[in-house]
Amino acid sequence: MTGRCNQSMKSSQKIAVIGAGSWGTALAGVLSGKGLTTSLWGHNPDFVELLRRENENKKYLPGFSFPPNLSLSSDLVTTLQGSSTVCMVVPSHGFRTVFSRIAPLLAKGTLVISAVKGIENESLMTMTQVMTEILGAELQTRDISLAVLSGPSFAKEVALGMPTAVTIGCDNIEKAQELQRIFGTERFRVYASRDVIGLEISAALKNIVAIAAGISDGIGYGLNSRAALITRGLAEIKRLGVTMGADPVTFFGLSGLGDLVLTCTGDLSRNRTVGLKLGQGKRLSAILDEMEMVAEGVKTTISVYDLAGRLQVDMPILEQVYQILYQDKACSVAVMDLLNREMRIE
Repeated sequence: MTGRCNQSMKSSQKIAVIGAGSWGTALAGVLSGKGLTTSLWGHNPDFVELLRRENENKKYLPGFSFPPNLSLSSDLVTTLQGSSTVCMVVPSHGFRTVFSRIAPLLAKGTLVISAVKGIENESLMTMTQVMTEILGAELQTRDISLAVLSGPSFAKEVALGMPTAVTIGCDNIEKAQELQRIFGTERFRVYASRDVIGLEISAALKNIVAIAAGISDGIGYGLNSRAALITRGLAEIKRLGVTMGADPVTFFGLSGLGDLVLTCTGDLSRNRTVGLKLGQGKRLSAILDEMEMVAEGVKTTISVYDLAGRLQVDMPILEQVYQILYQDKACSVAVMDLLNREMRIE
Protein backbone atom coordinates (compact mmCIF):
# COMPACT_ATOMS: atom_id res chain seq x y z
CA MET A 1 0.00 0.00 0.00
CA THR A 2 2.93 2.31 0.71
CA GLY A 3 3.97 4.27 -2.35
CA ARG A 4 0.96 3.21 -4.42
CA CYS A 5 -0.58 6.70 -4.55
CA ASN A 6 1.80 9.02 -6.35
CA GLN A 7 -0.28 12.18 -6.30
CA SER A 8 1.11 14.16 -3.36
CA MET A 9 -1.25 16.08 -1.11
CA LYS A 10 0.73 17.04 1.95
CA SER A 11 -1.63 18.64 4.41
CA SER A 12 -2.26 19.21 8.09
CA GLN A 13 -5.82 18.04 7.41
CA LYS A 14 -6.74 14.89 9.34
CA ILE A 15 -9.04 12.18 8.02
CA ALA A 16 -10.76 9.59 10.20
CA VAL A 17 -11.73 6.27 8.61
CA ILE A 18 -14.25 4.35 10.73
CA GLY A 19 -14.11 0.61 10.08
CA ALA A 20 -11.03 -1.59 9.71
CA GLY A 21 -12.38 -4.13 7.25
CA SER A 22 -10.96 -4.55 3.75
CA TRP A 23 -12.62 -1.46 2.25
CA GLY A 24 -11.90 0.80 5.21
CA THR A 25 -8.27 -0.33 5.19
CA ALA A 26 -7.96 0.27 1.45
CA LEU A 27 -9.44 3.78 1.68
CA ALA A 28 -7.20 4.61 4.64
CA GLY A 29 -4.28 3.51 2.49
CA VAL A 30 -5.35 5.77 -0.38
CA LEU A 31 -5.65 8.79 1.91
CA SER A 32 -2.49 8.24 3.92
CA GLY A 33 -0.64 7.38 0.71
CA LYS A 34 -1.32 10.95 -0.43
CA GLY A 35 0.42 12.30 2.65
CA LEU A 36 -2.79 13.07 4.52
CA THR A 37 -2.76 12.42 8.25
CA THR A 38 -5.16 9.50 8.54
CA SER A 39 -6.54 7.54 11.48
CA LEU A 40 -8.15 4.12 11.06
CA TRP A 41 -10.62 2.99 13.75
CA GLY A 42 -11.59 -0.58 14.59
CA HIS A 43 -14.10 -1.55 17.27
CA ASN A 44 -12.05 -4.42 18.71
CA PRO A 45 -9.02 -3.25 20.77
CA ASP A 46 -7.27 -6.63 20.46
CA PHE A 47 -7.68 -6.62 16.68
CA VAL A 48 -6.40 -3.05 16.41
CA GLU A 49 -3.36 -3.96 18.52
CA LEU A 50 -2.73 -6.90 16.19
CA LEU A 51 -2.88 -4.54 13.19
CA ARG A 52 -0.41 -2.23 14.88
CA ARG A 53 1.96 -5.05 15.73
CA GLU A 54 1.88 -6.66 12.27
CA ASN A 55 1.73 -3.31 10.39
CA GLU A 56 -0.87 -4.71 8.01
CA ASN A 57 -4.41 -6.07 8.00
CA LYS A 58 -3.67 -9.76 7.47
CA LYS A 59 -7.27 -10.79 8.15
CA TYR A 60 -9.07 -8.55 5.66
CA LEU A 61 -6.43 -7.10 3.31
CA PRO A 62 -3.19 -9.08 3.60
CA GLY A 63 0.05 -8.13 1.91
CA PHE A 64 -0.13 -4.34 2.22
CA SER A 65 1.99 -2.50 4.78
CA PHE A 66 0.49 0.57 6.44
CA PRO A 67 1.98 3.94 5.45
CA PRO A 68 3.88 5.64 8.32
CA ASN A 69 1.33 8.46 8.63
CA LEU A 70 -1.58 6.05 9.19
CA SER A 71 -2.46 5.73 12.89
CA LEU A 72 -4.60 2.95 14.34
CA SER A 73 -7.02 3.20 17.26
CA SER A 74 -10.02 1.56 18.91
CA ASP A 75 -10.89 4.80 20.72
CA LEU A 76 -13.34 7.06 18.90
CA VAL A 77 -12.36 10.21 20.79
CA THR A 78 -8.73 9.78 19.79
CA THR A 79 -9.62 8.89 16.21
CA LEU A 80 -11.95 11.84 15.68
CA GLN A 81 -9.92 14.50 17.49
CA GLY A 82 -8.91 17.13 14.95
CA SER A 83 -10.56 15.30 12.03
CA SER A 84 -12.20 17.53 9.44
CA THR A 85 -13.38 14.59 7.32
CA VAL A 86 -14.88 11.33 8.59
CA CYS A 87 -15.31 8.31 6.32
CA MET A 88 -17.82 5.73 7.55
CA VAL A 89 -16.97 2.18 6.44
CA VAL A 90 -18.85 -0.09 8.85
CA PRO A 91 -21.49 -2.68 7.85
CA SER A 92 -25.00 -1.30 7.46
CA HIS A 93 -26.37 -3.44 10.31
CA GLY A 94 -23.96 -1.79 12.77
CA PHE A 95 -23.92 1.67 11.21
CA ARG A 96 -26.53 3.32 13.46
CA THR A 97 -24.88 2.11 16.68
CA VAL A 98 -21.44 3.35 15.67
CA PHE A 99 -22.59 6.67 14.24
CA SER A 100 -24.69 7.39 17.34
CA ARG A 101 -21.43 7.32 19.29
CA ILE A 102 -19.65 9.45 16.71
CA ALA A 103 -22.29 12.17 16.24
CA PRO A 104 -21.63 14.07 19.51
CA LEU A 105 -17.89 14.07 18.77
CA LEU A 106 -18.07 15.69 15.34
CA ALA A 107 -16.51 19.14 15.10
CA LYS A 108 -18.35 22.02 13.46
CA GLY A 109 -18.01 21.94 9.67
CA THR A 110 -17.06 18.26 9.47
CA LEU A 111 -17.52 16.43 6.18
CA VAL A 112 -18.95 12.94 6.79
CA ILE A 113 -18.90 10.50 3.89
CA SER A 114 -20.48 7.05 3.82
CA ALA A 115 -18.70 4.33 1.86
CA VAL A 116 -21.24 1.71 2.97
CA LYS A 117 -23.36 -0.20 0.45
CA GLY A 118 -26.51 -1.21 2.25
CA ILE A 119 -29.94 -0.22 3.59
CA GLU A 120 -30.89 -0.52 7.26
CA ASN A 121 -33.29 -3.41 7.91
CA GLU A 122 -35.59 -1.89 10.53
CA SER A 123 -35.96 1.67 9.23
CA LEU A 124 -35.41 0.96 5.49
CA MET A 125 -33.13 4.02 5.45
CA THR A 126 -29.95 4.58 3.50
CA MET A 127 -26.86 5.47 5.52
CA THR A 128 -27.08 9.21 4.86
CA GLN A 129 -30.72 9.09 5.94
CA VAL A 130 -29.67 7.32 9.14
CA MET A 131 -27.06 10.01 9.82
CA THR A 132 -29.57 12.77 9.11
CA GLU A 133 -32.00 11.27 11.61
CA ILE A 134 -29.36 10.89 14.31
CA LEU A 135 -27.96 14.40 13.90
CA GLY A 136 -31.37 16.08 13.64
CA ALA A 137 -31.18 19.85 13.94
CA GLU A 138 -27.47 19.68 14.69
CA LEU A 139 -26.83 18.82 11.06
CA GLN A 140 -27.51 22.50 10.31
CA THR A 141 -26.38 24.17 13.53
CA ARG A 142 -22.98 22.46 13.37
CA ASP A 143 -22.73 22.85 9.59
CA ILE A 144 -22.06 19.14 9.03
CA SER A 145 -22.16 17.93 5.42
CA LEU A 146 -23.14 14.37 4.49
CA ALA A 147 -21.92 12.57 1.38
CA VAL A 148 -21.62 9.12 -0.16
CA LEU A 149 -18.81 7.34 -2.02
CA SER A 150 -19.75 4.60 -4.46
CA GLY A 151 -18.56 2.87 -7.61
CA PRO A 152 -16.84 -0.25 -8.96
CA SER A 153 -14.00 -0.70 -6.48
CA PHE A 154 -12.72 -3.98 -5.08
CA ALA A 155 -10.56 -3.18 -2.04
CA LYS A 156 -7.67 -5.41 -3.10
CA GLU A 157 -7.33 -3.73 -6.49
CA VAL A 158 -7.46 -0.27 -4.92
CA ALA A 159 -4.72 -1.30 -2.48
CA LEU A 160 -2.65 -2.60 -5.39
CA GLY A 161 -2.90 0.79 -7.05
CA MET A 162 -4.87 -0.50 -10.02
CA PRO A 163 -6.76 2.30 -11.83
CA THR A 164 -10.19 2.73 -10.26
CA ALA A 165 -12.97 5.29 -10.75
CA VAL A 166 -15.71 6.10 -8.23
CA THR A 167 -18.27 8.82 -7.59
CA ILE A 168 -18.77 11.01 -4.53
CA GLY A 169 -22.20 12.54 -4.09
CA CYS A 170 -23.35 15.41 -1.88
CA ASP A 171 -26.37 17.71 -2.04
CA ASN A 172 -23.87 20.58 -2.00
CA ILE A 173 -21.82 20.09 -5.16
CA GLU A 174 -19.00 22.26 -3.81
CA LYS A 175 -18.62 19.88 -0.86
CA ALA A 176 -18.65 16.93 -3.27
CA GLN A 177 -15.85 18.61 -5.22
CA GLU A 178 -13.92 19.22 -2.00
CA LEU A 179 -14.15 15.50 -1.19
CA GLN A 180 -13.23 14.75 -4.78
CA ARG A 181 -9.93 16.56 -4.22
CA ILE A 182 -9.35 14.85 -0.86
CA PHE A 183 -9.86 11.30 -2.13
CA GLY A 184 -8.64 11.60 -5.72
CA THR A 185 -5.24 10.32 -6.81
CA GLU A 186 -3.59 9.43 -10.12
CA ARG A 187 -4.91 5.85 -9.74
CA PHE A 188 -8.12 6.57 -7.81
CA ARG A 189 -10.22 8.85 -10.01
CA VAL A 190 -13.20 10.52 -8.36
CA TYR A 191 -16.25 12.06 -10.04
CA ALA A 192 -18.63 14.44 -8.25
CA SER A 193 -22.44 14.24 -8.16
CA ARG A 194 -25.44 15.79 -6.43
CA ASP A 195 -27.52 12.60 -6.57
CA VAL A 196 -26.97 11.14 -3.11
CA ILE A 197 -30.03 8.86 -3.08
CA GLY A 198 -29.28 7.54 -6.57
CA LEU A 199 -25.74 6.59 -5.58
CA GLU A 200 -26.90 4.89 -2.38
CA ILE A 201 -29.69 2.91 -4.03
CA SER A 202 -27.35 1.78 -6.81
CA ALA A 203 -24.69 0.73 -4.31
CA ALA A 204 -27.09 -1.27 -2.16
CA LEU A 205 -29.16 -3.01 -4.82
CA LYS A 206 -26.31 -4.13 -7.07
CA ASN A 207 -25.37 -6.60 -4.33
CA ILE A 208 -28.76 -8.30 -4.61
CA VAL A 209 -28.46 -8.64 -8.37
CA ALA A 210 -24.94 -10.03 -7.86
CA ILE A 211 -26.38 -12.78 -5.67
CA ALA A 212 -28.82 -13.58 -8.50
CA ALA A 213 -25.99 -13.63 -11.06
CA GLY A 214 -23.97 -15.91 -8.80
CA ILE A 215 -26.92 -18.29 -8.45
CA SER A 216 -27.23 -18.44 -12.24
CA ASP A 217 -23.52 -19.20 -12.60
CA GLY A 218 -23.66 -21.75 -9.78
CA ILE A 219 -26.50 -23.65 -11.44
CA GLY A 220 -24.37 -23.79 -14.58
CA TYR A 221 -26.20 -21.35 -16.83
CA GLY A 222 -24.17 -19.37 -19.33
CA LEU A 223 -23.19 -15.83 -20.19
CA ASN A 224 -26.54 -15.15 -21.86
CA SER A 225 -28.28 -15.75 -18.54
CA ARG A 226 -25.86 -13.55 -16.62
CA ALA A 227 -26.22 -10.71 -19.14
CA ALA A 228 -30.01 -10.90 -18.90
CA LEU A 229 -29.87 -10.73 -15.09
CA ILE A 230 -27.52 -7.73 -15.14
CA THR A 231 -29.69 -5.87 -17.66
CA ARG A 232 -33.03 -6.58 -16.02
CA GLY A 233 -31.47 -6.08 -12.59
CA LEU A 234 -30.41 -2.60 -13.63
CA ALA A 235 -34.00 -1.91 -14.73
CA GLU A 236 -35.22 -2.88 -11.25
CA ILE A 237 -32.60 -0.73 -9.52
CA LYS A 238 -33.53 2.26 -11.66
CA ARG A 239 -37.26 1.68 -11.09
CA LEU A 240 -36.89 1.83 -7.31
CA GLY A 241 -34.38 4.66 -7.36
CA VAL A 242 -36.47 6.93 -9.57
CA THR A 243 -39.48 6.26 -7.35
CA MET A 244 -37.36 7.52 -4.43
CA GLY A 245 -36.38 10.69 -6.29
CA ALA A 246 -33.08 9.72 -7.91
CA ASP A 247 -31.79 11.04 -11.23
CA PRO A 248 -32.25 8.28 -13.88
CA VAL A 249 -28.85 9.15 -15.39
CA THR A 250 -27.09 8.01 -12.21
CA PHE A 251 -27.97 4.38 -12.89
CA PHE A 252 -25.93 4.35 -16.08
CA GLY A 253 -22.85 5.73 -14.34
CA LEU A 254 -20.08 4.28 -12.18
CA SER A 255 -22.24 3.60 -9.14
CA GLY A 256 -25.01 2.08 -11.24
CA LEU A 257 -23.97 0.11 -14.30
CA GLY A 258 -20.28 0.17 -13.42
CA ASP A 259 -20.57 -1.31 -9.95
CA LEU A 260 -23.30 -3.71 -11.07
CA VAL A 261 -21.13 -5.24 -13.80
CA LEU A 262 -18.15 -5.53 -11.45
CA THR A 263 -20.09 -7.15 -8.63
CA CYS A 264 -21.97 -9.57 -10.89
CA THR A 265 -18.88 -10.78 -12.76
CA GLY A 266 -15.84 -10.31 -10.52
CA ASP A 267 -14.30 -13.23 -8.65
CA LEU A 268 -13.60 -10.92 -5.68
CA SER A 269 -17.33 -10.22 -5.24
CA ARG A 270 -18.55 -11.59 -1.91
CA ASN A 271 -22.20 -11.30 -2.98
CA ARG A 272 -21.63 -13.17 -6.23
CA THR A 273 -19.79 -15.83 -4.20
CA VAL A 274 -22.85 -16.27 -1.95
CA GLY A 275 -25.04 -16.74 -5.02
CA LEU A 276 -22.56 -19.08 -6.66
CA LYS A 277 -22.59 -21.41 -3.65
CA LEU A 278 -26.37 -21.23 -3.36
CA GLY A 279 -26.65 -22.24 -7.00
CA GLN A 280 -24.33 -25.18 -6.27
CA GLY A 281 -26.73 -26.40 -3.59
CA LYS A 282 -25.17 -25.10 -0.36
CA ARG A 283 -27.35 -23.66 2.41
CA LEU A 284 -27.13 -19.97 3.26
CA SER A 285 -26.20 -20.56 6.91
CA ALA A 286 -23.25 -22.74 5.92
CA ILE A 287 -22.08 -20.22 3.31
CA LEU A 288 -22.11 -17.33 5.78
CA ASP A 289 -20.29 -19.41 8.39
CA GLU A 290 -17.45 -19.90 5.91
CA MET A 291 -17.07 -16.18 5.13
CA GLU A 292 -14.70 -13.84 6.99
CA MET A 293 -16.25 -10.68 5.55
CA VAL A 294 -19.82 -9.39 5.29
CA ALA A 295 -21.84 -9.89 2.10
CA GLU A 296 -24.09 -6.82 2.40
CA GLY A 297 -26.59 -8.10 -0.15
CA VAL A 298 -27.86 -10.83 2.18
CA LYS A 299 -29.22 -8.40 4.77
CA THR A 300 -30.03 -5.70 2.21
CA THR A 301 -32.37 -8.11 0.41
CA ILE A 302 -34.70 -7.97 3.43
CA SER A 303 -34.63 -4.16 3.47
CA VAL A 304 -35.25 -3.74 -0.24
CA TYR A 305 -37.98 -6.40 -0.28
CA ASP A 306 -39.84 -4.44 2.39
CA LEU A 307 -39.07 -1.11 0.73
CA ALA A 308 -40.31 -2.26 -2.68
CA GLY A 309 -43.48 -3.51 -1.03
CA ARG A 310 -44.04 -0.21 0.76
CA LEU A 311 -43.48 1.80 -2.45
CA GLN A 312 -45.32 -0.73 -4.65
CA VAL A 313 -42.39 -1.12 -7.04
CA ASP A 314 -42.30 -4.29 -9.17
CA MET A 315 -38.95 -6.06 -8.62
CA PRO A 316 -39.21 -9.71 -9.74
CA ILE A 317 -35.48 -10.56 -9.47
CA LEU A 318 -35.36 -9.15 -5.95
CA GLU A 319 -38.47 -11.15 -5.04
CA GLN A 320 -36.93 -14.42 -6.21
CA VAL A 321 -33.64 -13.74 -4.38
CA TYR A 322 -35.61 -13.00 -1.22
CA GLN A 323 -37.52 -16.26 -1.52
CA ILE A 324 -34.30 -18.22 -2.06
CA LEU A 325 -32.54 -16.60 0.92
CA TYR A 326 -35.41 -16.50 3.40
CA GLN A 327 -38.10 -18.91 2.25
CA ASP A 328 -35.89 -21.84 1.17
CA LYS A 329 -37.06 -21.68 -2.41
CA ALA A 330 -35.07 -23.89 -4.77
CA CYS A 331 -32.79 -21.87 -7.06
CA SER A 332 -33.88 -23.77 -10.17
CA VAL A 333 -37.55 -23.11 -9.39
CA ALA A 334 -36.85 -19.40 -8.87
CA VAL A 335 -35.17 -19.16 -12.27
CA MET A 336 -38.08 -20.87 -14.00
CA ASP A 337 -40.55 -18.57 -12.24
CA LEU A 338 -38.64 -15.59 -13.59
CA LEU A 339 -38.54 -16.98 -17.13
CA ASN A 340 -42.23 -17.91 -17.16
CA ARG A 341 -43.54 -14.50 -16.14
CA GLU A 342 -46.00 -12.82 -18.49
CA MET A 343 -44.37 -11.40 -21.62
CA ARG A 344 -43.87 -7.63 -21.49
CA ILE A 345 -42.72 -4.68 -23.58
CA GLU A 346 -39.19 -3.62 -22.57
